[in-house]
Amino acid sequence: METPALDLPSQWMNAAGSLGFAPAAGQSLPAPLGLFVTNPISLAPRRAAETPQLLEFPGGVLLHSGLPNPGLSAALKKHASAWKRAAAPVIVHLLAQSPEELRKMTLRVESLENVLALEIGIPADASVSLANELCQAGRGELPCIAQLPLTRALELCEAALQAGAAAISLGPARGSLPAARGQLVSGRLYGPALLPQALEATRQLARQSLPVIAAGGVYSPTDGEALLAAGAIAVQVDVGLWSTSQW
Repeated sequence: METPALDLPSQWMNAAGSLGFAPAAGQSLPAPLGLFVTNPISLAPRRAAETPQLLEFPGGVLLHSGLPNPGLSAALKKHASAWKRAAAPVIVHLLAQSPEELRKMTLRVESLENVLALEIGIPADASVSLANELCQAGRGELPCIAQLPLTRALELCEAALQAGAAAISLGPARGSLPAARGQLVSGRLYGPALLPQALEATRQLARQSLPVIAAGGVYSPTDGEALLAAGAIAVQVDVGLWSTSQW
């Protein structure tokens, strides 16, 4: 099967998990965003983590949420019409437990109007073979973007692209921080402290002429421009949309 080309009408988009499941009705995206990426959506509903946490550290935050969502059927029922009406093209982020599960999801999403591409969340602990199999399962009528953990992008990019991903995106790194009573909480890392890692990963991937949508530590348009200058084909903005007035 030929890999569908990824034709991005904008170099700027939000990252999955930062702006909800659909654009707000009647509202424009913060400038300069020109694409909307949904929150992660799984086949079955997912509850929030038993004790969700947002922990600050110098230079950023750790988020432990469990990636709650209503499941694909409920998400399509509630949001597909909003995706169709949205002023900006939509990229649907899919979160699957297995290639078989992802294939079922892909078939249900790829025919929706105004959906430009699928973004597949590759688990932080995924093997090279699982990354390959997930990207194969996500191939279809729409281009597939493989979201790889920032710290493993160089390790997994070849498997993703060989399996048919049209591009890769840099997902959040993971870490742990002590919470109440010293208990360690694991989660996704965000914040300005991630920008040097994002720039280095982008530079190394771009040197191999690989199509990378950069993310991590983007808190101003200047940060995003630096990633584009390093060779990214586009930039995703995550919690910087929540915590600065520059968007």
